[in-house]
Amino acid sequence: MLDEIRETKGLQLVLGLIFGIIFGFLLQKGGVSNYDIILAQLRLQDFTVLKIMLSAVIVTMIGISILRPSGLVKLHVKGGSIKNSIIGGLLFGVGFGTLGYCPGTIAAAVGSGNLDGLIGGMIGIIIGTGIFASMYTKLKEKNLVTEDKFSKVSLFDKIEGNTLKITVPFALVLFAFMVILEIAGL
Repeated sequence: MLDEIRETKGLQLVLGLIFGIIFGFLLQKGGVSNYDIILAQLRLQDFTVLKIMLSAVIVTMIGISILRPSGLVKLHVKGGSIKNSIIGGLLFGVGFGTLGYCPGTIAAAVGSGNLDGLIGGMIGIIIGTGIFASMYTKLKEKNLVTEDKFSKVSLFDKIEGNTLKITVPFALVLFAFMVILEIAGL
């Protein structure tokens, strides 16, 4: 039994590594590790980043809808709250706007040899994570890190029956939005 668990965990790690490398390669090829493209997205002039991220959302939604019923995918929803999401989103936005990279595009930029991604981004992530980890207990004691009653529920848990009945129409709406952006030259 223990050997099966180890094999499964090992397979998950290998698959995670493979898909992470593929995702990073596609981010780099899509241009989202390029500071100028990210800056143009933040200035609402070029929506390449948004279109790539929406493509990833569509593939993930459909993939989970197909693989989850067979047990090939298990969702592990992390606890949190709307308040935590707002605070985290604001901090993320400041970092993203200042540096011009998000965690995924930093990794792609570092893989492309961009020193700003390595020095400013990766080191910043490591230091920021260390600060948060060292302050976590105090933040939790002061109720600055909380969980709400919806925090460990996935939308996939709320959909009765086949989730494709919801994810496919939603994917089509997102795809139509991307087509509109493309036609508008954004």
